[in-house]
Amino acid sequence: YFGAKSANQSQNNSKGPCEDAGGNRYKNLNQTVRIFLYCLIFLVSVLGNSLIIAVLVRNRHMRTVTNLFLLSLAASDLMLCLFCMPFTLIPNLMRDFVFGSGICKVAMYFMGISVSVSTFNLVAISLERYSAICNPLTSRTWQTKSHAAKVISATWVVSFLLMLPYPISSTLVPFTRVNNSTGNMCRLVWPSDVIQQSWYVSLLLLLFLVPGIMMMTAYGLISLELYRGIQFEMTNRKSSRDRQCSTDSIKPGDNDGCYLQPTKKGELAHLQNSTGSAKSTLSRVCSNSSTSNLMAKKRVIRMLLVIVCLFFLCWTPVFAVNAWRAFDRRSADKLLSGAPISFIHLLSYTSACVNPIIYCFMNNRFRQGILSTFTCCSCPKGGGVGRGAGNVGSGHEGGVACPVCPPPTVQ
Repeated sequence: YFGAKSANQSQNNSKGPCEDAGGNRYKNLNQTVRIFLYCLIFLVSVLGNSLIIAVLVRNRHMRTVTNLFLLSLAASDLMLCLFCMPFTLIPNLMRDFVFGSGICKVAMYFMGISVSVSTFNLVAISLERYSAICNPLTSRTWQTKSHAAKVISATWVVSFLLMLPYPISSTLVPFTRVNNSTGNMCRLVWPSDVIQQSWYVSLLLLLFLVPGIMMMTAYGLISLELYRGIQFEMTNRKSSRDRQCSTDSIKPGDNDGCYLQPTKKGELAHLQNSTGSAKSTLSRVCSNSSTSNLMAKKRVIRMLLVIVCLFFLCWTPVFAVNAWRAFDRRSADKLLSGAPISFIHLLSYTSACVNPIIYCFMNNRFRQGILSTFTCCSCPKGGGVGRGAGNVGSGHEGGVACPVCPPPTVQ
């Protein structure tokens, strides 16, 4: 998985002196495309995740429970870029691992940790969103920053322990090329095939199938909850178009447009008669802009579907190849060596590129936080806080002082 290829792979990559000009052109084009895509995804991932970390670290008012998980996800995705992509592309192009045995072990270890932490963070985010949307009242008692910090710490500790076989088993394996030169491959050497097969099957379950099922279940229930909210609002608008929705205590935000509050007996009776499935103590309350709420819920449902689809699209090929290679290494190396395995790895690395876009840059508050951060970075030399720095992304009426810029100095 993590760039560990068999010794005969490099031999398969070379066709010998009889290779024609058309094959050379195709090989050069293939290599150029690979280098371009790797560099593009590497730059986008590093810049995107670094920007997320900078914004969340410098803006204390944005350190919510969800954003703490996003901060951990950005850190693990950044680690994935730094330790996976260079140590996969460069040895593949050079047909030699030139970084030494120590870097081989360290790179392997941190590659595994980054993948594990990213997966666990995605699962934690899905469960947190499910609890916040589907059980908003009960989730408030335990969804705190301290609880989120404990969960994040547990994911990192478990990942560090889970991936210990990588530095133990990874080593440099020499091989002979077609031109009789010697190269090295950073590979995992297992005591037996049974242990190797058990390891990759365990990873398939722990880091792909079980997390994927949990994410599908959580986001499916969220989508069902939001769909019921859409149906209720549409039914409510048809049955009572003249009724004004109260917004004194709850204001619409930029989340999913689904709100809960205690109801009066008359409203509860009307709700039970109209829907027949309402609970005895709570009912949904639509905002003063029910149309915008409907659109917001539909956008959230589409986003959740995109999250699940991208997770399986990015990680299915690489975990399938791992399992295939564990049980039939010869055929896997023969068919997937060279460009195919590079593009499969590249597809998995795109998860570190799309995660910042899906989870952060599509969020209005996070975009305001970016503006606030960069506005704060351009503070006047006189020490005063400009009007724009205090107002952008503050989230309060009248604006607040920028938390990063220094206070005005008294001459």
